[in-house]
Amino acid sequence: MNDKLTIYQVFTRLFGSDKGTNQQWGDKAVNGCGTMADFSTTALKNIKQLGFTHIWYTGVIEHATQTDFSAFGIKRDHRAVVKGKAGSAYAIKDYYDIDPDIATSVPARMREFELLVRRTHRAGLKVLMDFVPNHVARQYHSDVCPEGVEDLGASDNTALHFSPDNNFYYFPGESFHTNFDLQQGENEPYTENPARATGNDVFSSYAQQNDWYETIKLNYGVDYTAGRTTHFSPVPSTWKKMLDILLFWADKGIDGFRCDMAEMVPAEFWGWAISQVKKEHKDIIFIAEIYGPDAYRTYLTQGHFDYLYDKVGLYDTLRAVTCSNANAANITSCWQAVNDIRPHMLSFLENHDEQRIASDFFAGDGEHGRAAMLVAATFSNGPVMVYFGQTLGERGMDSEGFSGRDGRTTIFDYWTVDTVTRWRNGGKFDGRKLTPQETDLQQFYSRLLHVCTEEPAISNGDFYDLMYVNPSSNLFNPHRHYAYLRRYKDEVILCVANFDEHEADIAVNIPEHVFELYSLRPNKRVHATDLLTDKSLNLSFSPERPATIHVPALGGVMLKMIVKSHIAKS
Repeated sequence: MNDKLTIYQVFTRLFGSDKGTNQQWGDKAVNGCGTMADFSTTALKNIKQLGFTHIWYTGVIEHATQTDFSAFGIKRDHRAVVKGKAGSAYAIKDYYDIDPDIATSVPARMREFELLVRRTHRAGLKVLMDFVPNHVARQYHSDVCPEGVEDLGASDNTALHFSPDNNFYYFPGESFHTNFDLQQGENEPYTENPARATGNDVFSSYAQQNDWYETIKLNYGVDYTAGRTTHFSPVPSTWKKMLDILLFWADKGIDGFRCDMAEMVPAEFWGWAISQVKKEHKDIIFIAEIYGPDAYRTYLTQGHFDYLYDKVGLYDTLRAVTCSNANAANITSCWQAVNDIRPHMLSFLENHDEQRIASDFFAGDGEHGRAAMLVAATFSNGPVMVYFGQTLGERGMDSEGFSGRDGRTTIFDYWTVDTVTRWRNGGKFDGRKLTPQETDLQQFYSRLLHVCTEEPAISNGDFYDLMYVNPSSNLFNPHRHYAYLRRYKDEVILCVANFDEHEADIAVNIPEHVFELYSLRPNKRVHATDLLTDKSLNLSFSPERPATIHVPALGGVMLKMIVKSHIAKS
């Protein structure tokens, strides 16, 4: 029995990019680009063997780019409204098409995607993809939308700033302008008249360089300049068009959507759209990128999402603890804040938006993320997500071009990701080009992920926080140690994370309440196995005496034991 999702997020065009030129601001011809074909049967088998259940192919829908694909009937984008040579995967140019960059044959790109979905399923993995509902590229136009489907903005009344029948917000009589050059080496500057609202809710004709200036905001029937008044009946045009897009991709056989900046789109739309998609595809899942805790329950109940990002709570806290900017005891508040919805919270330590654990801006190396990853993965029954290269300690400290040297792996540029390229080793995945440290770190992740999917106590069990009975002592440091139990029937797993750079003998108190709550029989000595190392030991599992455990530096233990119930079975 396993209800826990383990998600491998991969930036599709970078996974198989192994040219290695890595010229700053290099174009596709210079730096190269990976394709969907790089996700071979062997590649997918290796991802599956790491312990993943799902793969999120990030950046597969066609987006704005500075690469010229006009020879294939794709209109060229103006460079002034494209970030980076490759362009952002979140500036969608055609909701109904596949990004030509990731195709081996551009004319066959949709067929290649369909084959990728089939190949992924044969490998035992489920497919997730982005749905970007809040904004599109400034030069959005679908040239392959299905017959009978009207393009976004095609019937808009551009003389109106707002109308529930419009797909965009307009500024009649005003041209789009910015605080930077709108020519960018082109023969003519980029022009847009009337200007449209910019994607990050900039409701004016002016956008700054730090805005999402390459995108335009979609109109879901909310008049933001009139007190956020809503116009949801009759159903707005954008709602219908976006539902058609969701159904188009669902019909391709994908298993779920990660919905970009979901809270910038009304919960009412999500509830309407998701319920209709699930009528036709009952097992499909929806994950919301969301940052406002006050909106969590609205987007679960009214919006019908299955899972929400746990960024503001768990991610931020684990990062602070890892960097010694907060006490490990603070982790308790993370589950307390979402205890009623914990199975719906998706945990992670890296994704395309966040800095790499091993970067100079976070922890400095991947080893420092072990304790935090143990907690993130086993803290609840909810999903856990890992970003490609994270298992290898990828540092993200390149200066690629538009991205800059910011501790993130670029989503704007053509590039080769060193650790991933060496792991792939030309598609052989034989580990020969990895360092011993990288191999060891990846083995840690793999063991942890398999525990998540194979141990019912982690995937479906109860959680019990032990911090309240473990105050500061010579053998327990709540500033750097975190302890909790996971339990399913007679199986109990004692989890202890050590965020400190020194190994420690840690004494963990187990309260009487645990035995009463779960009807467990105290044991003066019980046999336990560390699920991360297979090492065995005997320890006390009793309220009368603490369990003393040796825990490695910057890591943890997961001690599985069988603890029988004291209630006689009839």
